[in-house]
Amino acid sequence: MEGLKKGIEERLEELNIQLPVLVDVKMPFEPGVISGNMVFLSGQTPRVNGGQKYTGTVGADISIEEAQEAARICTLNSLAALKGIIGDLNKVKRVVKMDGYVAATSDFKDHPAVINAASNLLHEIFGKENGHARKAVGMASLPGGAPVEIEMVVEIK
Repeated sequence: MEGLKKGIEERLEELNIQLPVLVDVKMPFEPGVISGNMVFLSGQTPRVNGGQKYTGTVGADISIEEAQEAARICTLNSLAALKGIIGDLNKVKRVVKMDGYVAATSDFKDHPAVINAASNLLHEIFGKENGHARKAVGMASLPGGAPVEIEMVVEIK
C-alpha cells in the first residue's frame, strides 16, 4: 500500500491484532471469491471459535458498545477470510467498500455509530488515506441472531 511504509502483516503485529482462525461452518457458499483484481467477501458475523460472541438486537438487549465490539470482530473475521483466500494481506491494495448491517429495534437510529467501529479499525490497519465507501443499515434480524454483519469488497495487487 502506497500510504504505509510497513506491510499490513507488520501493522497488525504493531497494533497487537491477531487474526482469528475461522471455523468451517459448512455453508453452501465461499467465504469470498476473486474476480479480476477484486475480492468479494461474504458477510461475517461476530463468531468466535465457531459460536456467536454476541446475539440480540441493538436498542433492546445489545448496547451500542457491545455492537461496536461485534463490528470489530466481524471485521477481523473478514480479514481472516481474506487472508485465507489471498494468502498474504500485503497483497491488499485497499478496501474499496464495506457494507454494515445492524440488527436493531425500529426506533434505533445510530447504525453509523456501530459500523464506525469497523471503519475505524480498517483505518488503523490500512491507513485513513486508503479509506473505503460503505453503508450502515438496520435490519430486523441477522443470521444466527447476530447483532452485526459486515461484508467487504477488496482490491488486490
